[in-house]
Amino acid sequence: MQWYGTILPRIKTHVPTKRILEIACGYGRWTQYLKDLCEQLTLVDLSEECIHACQQRFSGSKNIAYHVNDGKSLDMIDDNSIDFIFSYDSLVHANDVVIETYLSQLRRILSSDGACFIHHSNLGEYRTLYSRLRKVPKLEETLVNLGVLDKTLHWRDANVDSSLVESLAKKYGLRCITQEITQWGFSKAYTDCMSTIVRDDSPVIKENTIYRNSSFSQEIRNLSELTKLYGPAKM
Repeated sequence: MQWYGTILPRIKTHVPTKRILEIACGYGRWTQYLKDLCEQLTLVDLSEECIHACQQRFSGSKNIAYHVNDGKSLDMIDDNSIDFIFSYDSLVHANDVVIETYLSQLRRILSSDGACFIHHSNLGEYRTLYSRLRKVPKLEETLVNLGVLDKTLHWRDANVDSSLVESLAKKYGLRCITQEITQWGFSKAYTDCMSTIVRDDSPVIKENTIYRNSSFSQEIRNLSELTKLYGPAKM
């Protein structure tokens, strides 16, 4: 339900396509869908265990290439060889150094009309507020109890936000064309962002459209309930 209800509608302009790269594939939660949307799918993850698990899980798929990296490098990807780059629910935990290192390589590997969809932290938007509050533990505790402040921030990185990603994209010959800023889970803070990025010479380049989606968490909860209703019966 999350793939068909949340993710696919946000990337449908860019898929199916010939060549897809998934960064931080994990155990293949989204790979199972991406592999059927392209002729060639390349998986990259810093965990050898995850890559090995995907090799076993998708052993019947002959259109997948697998690479273990250091969590930053895309040196194994050829120039102009990728039409769509995808990463969801993984790089949202990455810090600014990792995000910048990945973005610095995207123009080289993307085809001229290619695009990238990356889910990353937006917690950096609140870095000043949270750093000040946490100097006064009793105030922080009171605000948490009142429901004003979130106790957990879902391990989002406090140095990354939408504006940083937009500026880094420009720095490395790319452009953000959409940024959807959202809450996550029961968080009231807009901790997450999904950025769509293209090369600065892309035929689909346009002015960045930024949307603060206050309904995203409810969307996820609704889909979870629909899964219970329409998903496969438990044995």
